[in-house]
Amino acid sequence: MTMPYAKVNGLEMYYEIHGAAHADRRPLVLLHGGVTTIGLSFGAVLPALSADRQVIAPELQGHGHTADTDRDLTVPHLASDVVALLDELGIPQADVLGYSLGGLTALEMAVRHPDRVGRLVFVSAQYTQDGVREEIRTPDFSSPLLPTQADFQDMADAYAAVAPHPEHFQDFLGKVSAAAQAPLPWTADDLRGLTAPTLLLLGDRDFVHVEHAAEMQRLIPDARLAVLPDTTHMTVLRRPPVVLPLLEDFLT
Repeated sequence: MTMPYAKVNGLEMYYEIHGAAHADRRPLVLLHGGVTTIGLSFGAVLPALSADRQVIAPELQGHGHTADTDRDLTVPHLASDVVALLDELGIPQADVLGYSLGGLTALEMAVRHPDRVGRLVFVSAQYTQDGVREEIRTPDFSSPLLPTQADFQDMADAYAAVAPHPEHFQDFLGKVSAAAQAPLPWTADDLRGLTAPTLLLLGDRDFVHVEHAAEMQRLIPDARLAVLPDTTHMTVLRRPPVVLPLLEDFLT
């Protein structure tokens, strides 16, 4: 595993490369969720995913090892950063798996930069804000669908451990929350125009309505939809025996 930084769009973007490049398999880019890190989002599945392909996992603006800047944290900016990272690495096209905020970033890449995305795995995310459950948009903090106190503590601990400015956690939390709740830049026609084969993956107790994911499946040409039973937003990628066969089948 290598852990360098790349200068992209004014950021010093941290990224990790796991596994070896294969001539017959595109690299896989993993884009983590909001307020998390590579390890928190993908720790349960990363070893298996990188066993027979190269995996590139950046930490987005302000997340993990990547310092924040004065720039607004927006989905288009995040997607532009990932495309710039692929340019730096000399990768013309990759498969992209994005989770939550990373899923929004991956969708923006597939819509605005279709030649850069081979296959798209869209995990626990929405294309319009009305796809998010009301209890998430207007949080009832007693809801069992929300991250637990232990989840929030893991996020805070991970930030404190690696962030260049750990004292900025509360400001960073507000910035990510604003980005996650901002109007999203896509229409149904954008989804109809997607060219990347797409797998939609979420839990039945996720932030996003299953009905919204089903609507996305109908709009995206030949998209696949997998709904994991008894699974929340925080646990959808923490079930390797269920998730990995779905990903392996789709990506190969």
